[in-house]
Amino acid sequence: MSEAGGTPRQVYRRLADWLGNVPPGLLASRRAQADLLFRRIGITFAVYGDKDATERLIPFDLVPRLIARSEWARLEAGLIQRVKALNMFLADLYGPREVVRAGIVPPELVYRNPYYRPEMIGVKVPHDVYVHIAGIDVVRIDADDFYVLEDNARTPSGVSYMLENREVMMRLFPEVFSAHRVAPVENYPDQLLATLRSVTPRTADRDPVVVLLTPGQFNSAYYEHSFLADKLGIEIVEGRDLFVENDVVFMRTTEGPKRVDVIYRRLDDDFIDPLAFRPDSMLGVPGLMSAYQAGSVTLANAVGTGVSDDKAIYSYMPDIIRFYLGEEAKLKNVPTWRCREPDALRYVLDHLPELVVKEVNGSGGYGMLVGPHATRAQIDAFAAKLKHDPENFIAQPTLALSTCPTATASGIAPRHVDLRPFVLSGARGARVVPGGLTRVAMQEGSLVVNSSQGGGTKDTWIVDDGDRA
Repeated sequence: MSEAGGTPRQVYRRLADWLGNVPPGLLASRRAQADLLFRRIGITFAVYGDKDATERLIPFDLVPRLIARSEWARLEAGLIQRVKALNMFLADLYGPREVVRAGIVPPELVYRNPYYRPEMIGVKVPHDVYVHIAGIDVVRIDADDFYVLEDNARTPSGVSYMLENREVMMRLFPEVFSAHRVAPVENYPDQLLATLRSVTPRTADRDPVVVLLTPGQFNSAYYEHSFLADKLGIEIVEGRDLFVENDVVFMRTTEGPKRVDVIYRRLDDDFIDPLAFRPDSMLGVPGLMSAYQAGSVTLANAVGTGVSDDKAIYSYMPDIIRFYLGEEAKLKNVPTWRCREPDALRYVLDHLPELVVKEVNGSGGYGMLVGPHATRAQIDAFAAKLKHDPENFIAQPTLALSTCPTATASGIAPRHVDLRPFVLSGARGARVVPGGLTRVAMQEGSLVVNSSQGGGTKDTWIVDDGDRA
């Protein structure tokens, strides 16, 4: 919020003035109101492996994060470039595989990747769009530039919290909101529905039928599934609600079978069709892959997108962008050591106390080592993992993540943040929702922002450059 000398940055001046004049106790009372609102709405998050509670509220911070529109425009251009390259990369991997033949990406990273799906080879997806909804995690580690931390191209979550955070902020702090010209996020459901309808596999004299496929109420993100289905005005279905006949997907309704054109699936590849993938899956739809391969239904995101958000593949993204687009990446990658490479492995083993080490297919903050915060025993155990299976890990420097003002029990204090903007790609190109989900490490000094690891969220305001005056 402030320059080195303590003067508020231009974009934060109005907010800083307001925070300086907030009556004692106001933020605490508003936080209690926010918690009550979230509980009434039903915003909860299930934590796998938590024996004490099935669901909990994600901590919500009342102080918004502000980004100037001119700065956002640079970030937006980089996000669109990146997702465009991701879609071209996936179309190539399941087609001619020129990127592998050219030696840009090592073949073993593709063919040995658990999320690479040979079943998708030769499958034509509408408009060559594989990643319809992307959540690109970015961090700021210096004054001017955002860096991409990771790409989420399978089933990115968190957009419901972006929408609900905005609604709560507008309700609790209308005077602060009205003092800034904030770009809207509430039209995201309309944009998402238009994106999904645009990739229907066939033309017809009726609106495409879109459904949201969920694993069910015990999934950690089920609240978001039901929230989005409601906002989009589409049916939320489980596998048992759908069936396939003659390579066409139908939904069971009280009025009889209804053909489905587009499935926004929040179900991992392994579980979508027991005839094609895991035979023990009770969550999927038998025959769904056959219908998909026949081109009668669109799945968003496409099957096999997980290979593109592998953290080892991530390290090649600047080369991938250059290969497909002939451009330099507008957004930089965080420096990354690929532990599969002997020299990199030696460096990582020698510097474990200084680094962050992640599983290449990990998510949610699980299976990682934050060297500066780890004990000697944890470092030694991770070293053994690296030596046993180096191909499963990458390492990055411990980043000096930027901080944002955060309301804590002892007052306003800095806490580390990242940002997950959401990029929608359809027949008419890509667009970025002006804002995204800011995740915040609620513990002092912590760098882990994942909600599954105790992180919270805050509203993200993209404000006109005029608000900087």
